[in-house]
Amino acid sequence: MTSLVHLDDTGLSHDRGSSFVFRHVDLTLNTGEFVAVLGPSGVGKSTLLRVIMGLIPPTEGQITLAPPSVQQTDSRRTALVFQDARLMPWRTVRQNVELGLESLGLSRKERYVRADEALRLVGLSAEAGRWPRQLSGGQRQRVGVARALTVNPDLLLMDEPFGALDAITRTGLQSELLAIWEATHKTVLFVTHDIDEAIMLADRIVVLAGSPGSVRGDLIVGPRPRDPSSPAMRVLAGRLRALIAGESDPGGAAYWQSAEI
Repeated sequence: MTSLVHLDDTGLSHDRGSSFVFRHVDLTLNTGEFVAVLGPSGVGKSTLLRVIMGLIPPTEGQITLAPPSVQQTDSRRTALVFQDARLMPWRTVRQNVELGLESLGLSRKERYVRADEALRLVGLSAEAGRWPRQLSGGQRQRVGVARALTVNPDLLLMDEPFGALDAITRTGLQSELLAIWEATHKTVLFVTHDIDEAIMLADRIVVLAGSPGSVRGDLIVGPRPRDPSSPAMRVLAGRLRALIAGESDPGGAAYWQSAEI
C-alpha cells in the first residue's frame, strides 16, 4: 500500500505547551483505506481531523501528506463532513453541493455535471431542486457527503457524521457510505465514539484515549461482510472497550487478524 498521510509524534496544545489536547500521536493512512478513530467524547478526535486538514497547526511533531501523482487544479486534497450537515438554507440541494466547486474556477456546466454525479452517488438526484428544510436529517447528511465528494478529495475526513441520527437512519447511511467508498476508492478517516459503528465500517480502528489523548491501539478488522452477532466481533468490541478504559489489551493482534467475522 502507498502511504497518503503520516503523523509523526504529533501533539496539540492551546496554551503553549502547558497542557495538551493530544500528544505523541503516530499514525499512517494508506491510500484507499477506511480508518476509524474511536474514542470517548472530549479526547480530541474532532480536533485531530482539523489538524490533519491543516485548519489548526500542530504544536509538536509533523504531518505529511503525500504529493499528488499529477498536478490538479480542479480538486482539493482533503474534504470534511461535519456532524451537522451545515447546509445553507437559501441554497437548493444542488447549489449546496456545488458550493465547494465555486472556488476551483470551473465552468457552470462542469459544476453542474460534477454535482449531478455526487448526488447520484448518494441517491439524491431527485431531490436536487429541493430546499434543506424539505429534507430529513438523513438526507441532509447525504447532501453533506455529496458536497465533500464533488471536490474529488484524496482524503475524506468525517467527523461523527451520523452521530445525531436515529439508529435506523444511521444503519442505512453506514451501508450507503460503504457502497460509496467501494465505488470511489477514497481514503476515509472517520471519527466516532460508537464501537459498533467503527467495527462495521472500518478496515482499521485507531483508539484515541486518555488525557492528553494518545493512540492506545491500532487494530485491523477482518473481511466484509460482517456479522454483528459473531463471537469474533464481540471479542473485538471487548478489546476496544478495554483500550478506551485504559486497560491492557485482552487480545493479541495475531488472534484478531486471523479471526473470522
